[in-house]
Formats: sequence, structure tokens, C-alpha cells
Amino acid sequence: MNAHPPGRTFEDLVAEAVAAPTEGWDFSWFEGRATEARPSWGYATSMAGRLGSATAVLDLQTGGGEVLDFALGRAAAAPALVVATEGWPPNVAKATALLRPRGVAVVASPDDAPLPFADAAFDLVVSRHPVRPHWAEIARVLEPGGTYFAQHVGPSSVFELVEYFLGPQPEETRRGRDPERERADAEAAGLEIVDLRAERLRMEFHDIGAVVHFLRKVVWMVPGFTVEAYEPQLRALHERIQAEGPFVAHSSRHLFDARKPSH
Repeated sequence: MNAHPPGRTFEDLVAEAVAAPTEGWDFSWFEGRATEARPSWGYATSMAGRLGSATAVLDLQTGGGEVLDFALGRAAAAPALVVATEGWPPNVAKATALLRPRGVAVVASPDDAPLPFADAAFDLVVSRHPVRPHWAEIARVLEPGGTYFAQHVGPSSVFELVEYFLGPQPEETRRGRDPERERADAEAAGLEIVDLRAERLRMEFHDIGAVVHFLRKVVWMVPGFTVEAYEPQLRALHERIQAEGPFVAHSSRHLFDARKPSH
């Protein structure tokens, strides 16, 4: 059901979305305004299970630390060492405030930089939605027998929305983040794939404010997005949602479970 009746104007909805903070990976603002089906494997809960038997853990690109915080709160036991990296300064501050009470150090490290850790430093590396996995670095910091357990964004994720604003995307762009290509890259870095599964999941945007907030928060979807630059398309989409109901898209996710050989 649309929680926002037709009486709310384009200007009201957009102003509300522009005023909302975008740091971190807390998506509670979307409650009643947008929905996204969740993958069947329940990544954060599954991560909690892995944390309970790990001793030294690295969370890559932790965002605001919300997923790691959730998982640590549900783990059977706290690992002796937990470290997180994050590249965006507002998120570094947010994650530090959230995770420091749990004894987690957050290291400011650009997403594309070599990891600032010694070889074989961790027995578990986790990540939810890394911009791109740096397989050689992941393999390097894992100890022999260690595990990389992550949820990645898959190919053509939310492309119904991307292509609404940017037009048809080239095939190479549509096929980026392909799980089988990532499998090959991980194996080339020396990892063994234990489990790899993918799902496409329905999303619904119930008002234009939800679209604006999503594109401001997930900045790589429509690079350089501003309300001013895309106002004609936003107004047209607002009218379409008012007339026809939610805008439907599909997110793409895959679960990656890989191991560094013991020998």
C-alpha cells in the first residue's frame, strides 16, 4: 500500500528526501516508502555464525558499521580481534562511534588501496556489498585455511532505475559484477570457492522521495545525480508513480564463500 497519498506534492517529497542524511547503511528512512526483498541466505545472521568461531576478523568496507554491529551482537562468542576498514570519511566517523564500544578498530583506508595489514593476519574476512573485491589482497591477508565470506552486488542491479535516468547501458556495464567472472578472479588469486549463489530480488519505490534518497545514498547508480540535473525525469516519474503505483526494479545479490588453501 502506498503510505503517501496523492496529496503530497513533488516539491514536498523531494525536499524531504534531500534533507535526509545519507551516511551509513541504515535504510530505516525507507520504511513505508520503498521495499526490497531480502536474499534467502540472511547474510548478517549467517555472518554472526561465522564470527562465533573466528579469532581474527576483518570487515572490508564496513559502511557505517551497522551490519558488523548486528552480527557481533548475535555471535555466540566475540572474536579476540575484529578490525574494519572504510574509505568514506563520514562513514569512518559513524562506524567508529558504533563499533568502538564493541572493541572494534575502524581503519580509514581507500576502497582501492592495498590493505594496511600483514600477510595471513586474519582467519575470517567478511564484507557486505564491497565496491569491488580486491582478490589478491583478500587472499594475502587471509591465513592458510582462512575464509572470505561476503555478500556482493550482482550484475544489472536496479538497472530498471539506472536506465530510466541514463538510458540503455552497454552490455559490458550490464555484465559487470558477474558472479562467474568473480569466481574466476578469486580462483586466480589462489582461493577455493566453497559456495556461490545468486538471486534477483524485487524492489518497489512508492514515491519520488524514495527514488531521490536512494540515488543520493547509493551514489554509483547514477553518477553525479542531483535533483536539479534530473528534474524533468523526476517529475515525469513522480506523475507515473501517482498514476500507476510503485516503480518496480530488481536488485541482484550473490553470496560468496571462499577459502584459502591450508597448504
